[in-house]
Amino acid sequence: MMVGRKCQEQIKKSLKKYPVVGILGSRQTGKTTLAGMIQKEMGKKVVSLDLELPSDLNKLRDPELYLGQFEDALVIIDEIQRMPSLFPLIRVLVDKKRVGGRFLILGSASPELIKHASESLAGRIIYHELTPFTLLETGYKDVPGLWLRGGYPESYLSKTDEDSREWRQSFIKTYLERDIPQLGIHIPAAHLGRFWSMLAHMHGQLWNASQLAGSLGISAPTVRRYLDILTETFITRQLQSYYPNMKKRMVKSPKVYIRDSGLLHSLLGIQSMDDLQGHPSLGSSWEGFVIEQVIGSIPKDWEAYFYRTGAGAEIDLVFFDGRKRPVAVEVKYSLSPKISKGFWQAFSDLSCKKGFVVYPGEESYPIDNHISTLPIKEIGRIAEG
Repeated sequence: MMVGRKCQEQIKKSLKKYPVVGILGSRQTGKTTLAGMIQKEMGKKVVSLDLELPSDLNKLRDPELYLGQFEDALVIIDEIQRMPSLFPLIRVLVDKKRVGGRFLILGSASPELIKHASESLAGRIIYHELTPFTLLETGYKDVPGLWLRGGYPESYLSKTDEDSREWRQSFIKTYLERDIPQLGIHIPAAHLGRFWSMLAHMHGQLWNASQLAGSLGISAPTVRRYLDILTETFITRQLQSYYPNMKKRMVKSPKVYIRDSGLLHSLLGIQSMDDLQGHPSLGSSWEGFVIEQVIGSIPKDWEAYFYRTGAGAEIDLVFFDGRKRPVAVEVKYSLSPKISKGFWQAFSDLSCKKGFVVYPGEESYPIDNHISTLPIKEIGRIAEG
């Protein structure tokens, strides 16, 4: 089964404008597959290198000599984070001939983690993030399946739930034991694994470094470093608090989510929809799943936050549309969702004119003049004007 990727056309357009285009995302999200699909549609010579292959690494013993011969080709470099020393050379090569579509680089870490990328290629590169599958890509016939298994292609497309679980367990093990060390990060796999597991039990809660540090017997700065590593390798999301300049006591700590619901469920020992329905993390799992779908459906330059005051006014997700207008999103796992007093207060605080309550039902109906329910299967409407 081939699932089309939402960002494919955007990447092709970027290749016409920018000399370097980056596709970043967690391991196993399908970056290599997507690059192969784009390669077939290119009207020019394409050269592909995978830095996990010894044969391709051998070609780059003298990278200037090898890459310098492909001025008129698109050079695709997979797993670029394994050789960050290439970035200064790529800058020199594109400055000699600055045309669109010189390099397509694929990586499993953020530009902040691959420091040379942001330093060397400023103004020459545009990044696109490839996430695990979203509902906009898979369609809405199997919402429970995507929620339970998550969106990693091999997990979601597995023949059985058992196969999916085995793949996710293998992914977690490989991430800890191989992927992190390859980035030059020296943390014992057991330590980071325990942190990741504890974070899963705090999914959707405010970040509390002291609590985690005390439980793990390490310092608060160390657990902060662990969180940043998981964030910069696209495993966790730190949803920042929105605190406008108002005379209210605001909550400023971020809320932390495991971005892929399938990985979350593996870390929590959830194996089936029956397990999920009876698990204490049901509501927070649904909230994180919906938030990822919403963020995946809005333009990438729209900013997203949560909002909470010390007095209890709260909105699960607030994003600002193309005209910088706040749109409130509340997430409820109920067929008869009710809005709390805290939501109404937050809606008023931010002077919102539009809001949605995303829920697992089938109908959209107004709650008042500005707020309506939104079935998860209609999530694509959320970015409409």
